[in-house]
Amino acid sequence: MKLNKLTPRELSQLQAHIRGKTPSFYFSSQTSTVIPYDRIEEVLQEQGVEEFSLVNLSELPKSMHLDEENRLHVIGPVCWKEAKAFCHSKGRDIKTSPTEELASILAGFATSATGERCFGFGTLRDQVRELEYINHLGEISRLSAESLLAANDDLLKYQESYDKFKAFKNAPFPRLEKETDLLIGTEGQLGVITSALLETTPLEARSYIFIKLPRWEEDYQSHLEVFERVQSFRDRIYSCELLDSNSMDVLPPDERVVDEGDIIFLEVKSAAFENVYEDLISKFTTICEEDIFEVPAAKCAELRMNVPRYTFERNSRMGVVKKGTDIQVEAKDFKNLLDLYRKFSGLGIDYNLFGHFGDGHLHFNFLPDKSLVDTCQQKLEELYDQMSELRASPFAEHGIGIIKQKFIKKFLNKTHYRMFKVLKEEHDPENIFFPNGFLSLRE
Repeated sequence: MKLNKLTPRELSQLQAHIRGKTPSFYFSSQTSTVIPYDRIEEVLQEQGVEEFSLVNLSELPKSMHLDEENRLHVIGPVCWKEAKAFCHSKGRDIKTSPTEELASILAGFATSATGERCFGFGTLRDQVRELEYINHLGEISRLSAESLLAANDDLLKYQESYDKFKAFKNAPFPRLEKETDLLIGTEGQLGVITSALLETTPLEARSYIFIKLPRWEEDYQSHLEVFERVQSFRDRIYSCELLDSNSMDVLPPDERVVDEGDIIFLEVKSAAFENVYEDLISKFTTICEEDIFEVPAAKCAELRMNVPRYTFERNSRMGVVKKGTDIQVEAKDFKNLLDLYRKFSGLGIDYNLFGHFGDGHLHFNFLPDKSLVDTCQQKLEELYDQMSELRASPFAEHGIGIIKQKFIKKFLNKTHYRMFKVLKEEHDPENIFFPNGFLSLRE
């Protein structure tokens, strides 16, 4: 197999490469958890690929500015950390807060990775107002969230199948309602995003309230009380996140905020702090007041970024590809999800649980050695079989990539495959954009 590696430094170079029609995968920060970057060549060879290009977009020119409507105009490989700092300097804030702040914003659109602040601000997809991308002809095209996709029978059937997932961050397949949906959540399979307009919000002071709880595996009654009570505070709480005791254990001792048990932290508007304390925190019946404390913003940011990083590093040391979930359920099914994860906790395999607690969206990660990888794979397959029967979104945030393709088929039907085929034929007739992605799957 011939594997090419390209790092364009000008947009014209990227356009020239696309016009060359070489099948390619485009990336910038390599933070995706569903692409096995360390063994991509091996995977492609297994798939019988003869020639392929890995195109690194991280060296393209980048810039950002706020327009007259205070929307953030992002051009090139700007990361979330840079965008946050820029917006703060202008008295604005971005509504999305992904765990990995060094990830590229435009790459985040490709997987629709909403992050923590979906709890207070809604999905990333609905914050994108416009975007530009390079199409299969190497030309710049523009898409608007104000324009709906042209309806036909196939699209209407597809959209009907999406209806049960409207309450979730993402479905197992893209939404396909507005023009911008063509590039959001389609993982770069229809073109390469080069710029976008993203909503911002006024910058407001925030406070971080930490709640210490028992281990969820042993007693989750306090967890359920927090989950149920916070739902009516989305206008005052940006984020509601869980880090379980096993997540604390992957951290160096000096980075942990508790010695035992789980923590849930709330990112609260400081102006609403007293209201949240009086109407929410002071009324908890299963949580002691001494188990509620405030933590500086910097410490909170360090925790939420380092737990996934150290989890990834542990898997790398063990020589295994991530074996974890990205499941979101409706509020009524949240207890059922915890019960399913409880069964995993009794297998004798190391694990941790963290994520977007208030949204009913948790990441369970097995931490196996190589001898247990097959067992983990089997258990995940069993779990996704159960998810196909529940009202749940199995891949709510980080996409399908290559690693999760073996799970997705049970969530697709003829309507989805037909639409995927139509999309590729119309927007990528030579199948040059990530040709190994899920849009190329067939029954």
